[in-house]
Amino acid sequence: MQFAKRVLGINPSLTLSINSRAKKLAAEGKSIINFAAGEPDFDTPDFIKKRAIESIQEGFTKYTPASGMPKLKEAICDKFKKDNNLIYQPNQIVITCGAKHALYNILQAVIDTDQEVLIPSPYWVSYPEMVTLAGAKSKFIQTSMKDSFKVTASVLKESINKNTKLLILNSPSNPTGAVYEENEIREIAKICVENHIFVISDEIYEKIIFDNRKHFSIASTNEEIYNLTFTVNGVSKSFSMTGWRIGYLAGPAEIVTKINMIQAHSTSNPCSISQMASLEALTAKSDFIERIASTFQQRRDKIISRIKKMPIISCFNPQGAFYVFADISKSKLSGLEFSNKVLDEAGLAVVPGEAFGDSRFIRMSFACGLQTIDEGMDRLEKWLRQL
Repeated sequence: MQFAKRVLGINPSLTLSINSRAKKLAAEGKSIINFAAGEPDFDTPDFIKKRAIESIQEGFTKYTPASGMPKLKEAICDKFKKDNNLIYQPNQIVITCGAKHALYNILQAVIDTDQEVLIPSPYWVSYPEMVTLAGAKSKFIQTSMKDSFKVTASVLKESINKNTKLLILNSPSNPTGAVYEENEIREIAKICVENHIFVISDEIYEKIIFDNRKHFSIASTNEEIYNLTFTVNGVSKSFSMTGWRIGYLAGPAEIVTKINMIQAHSTSNPCSISQMASLEALTAKSDFIERIASTFQQRRDKIISRIKKMPIISCFNPQGAFYVFADISKSKLSGLEFSNKVLDEAGLAVVPGEAFGDSRFIRMSFACGLQTIDEGMDRLEKWLRQL
């Protein structure tokens, strides 16, 4: 069969592949500890579910405007003002079917063939695939553990050329857990303004941040970078609503209008019921976010303390999100080889670093209980000592 050229360069998801293998082994009766999950293990809070049920009973089951319901846009504007010192108007907001959808729509609206998108590496698995689907090219900026997996201003400046159109910035980061400090963000913003480079600021893990760090949105730096930035967020991670599929983007009104048109002719509006649930999440008073952030920090501390006592493996101490990006290069195995062997031989599912651009690493999620973390670490330590 002859496929469209745009799909020929797309790679299958290694994260889904590992998850599929883990589920298959579990279905066959094998005991599996899953550290591959990319979602919080907490249930969606009851007050959010209750509002969704009420909206169904009230008959809120029809189309909304393609870019989302006005009340939810207003709530998102309030959230940006309160949390991020960002002033957006409703016409600068598009509500999407998850933050991933927001990223896809932005790239479709902004990037042309043969333009380059700068992506710090390690990177979230879907960034380069979305760039390919937009007909553009990914240019990876390699970071390292010694630099806390953050791109420096000087390295960013050296990576720019006449074809550079956009930078994707992800803080807190999936897969590394790196969090950019305000001064680092300001330096990056200065370079992007000087070179008129757009920025996608993926802030989906904004609320899962540790050690009293503060999240800083690049668009809040000054008016110049504000006019070049698309801020992306959602309710998936902060309110444990991954399956509800609600994300959102904010950016320059002129371009957001075009993004609205793209969405109107593709997916149209996100689920009306999910939008109503998200409105409740963003407007109701609750300590849910603070509680899960505290719980994730306890889990982070537990898994890091265990890894420090193990042979062969080492890791960066994540500052946010819920992943450990661990260096397994001393094992002499690639991330993919390591992941397959530890799944088959120890019943532990982890994601190979190849999915994120570095085969010397694996990603382990601590979106699971402390007992599960301990059991998984017991299996990993025993297995490593046998290598």
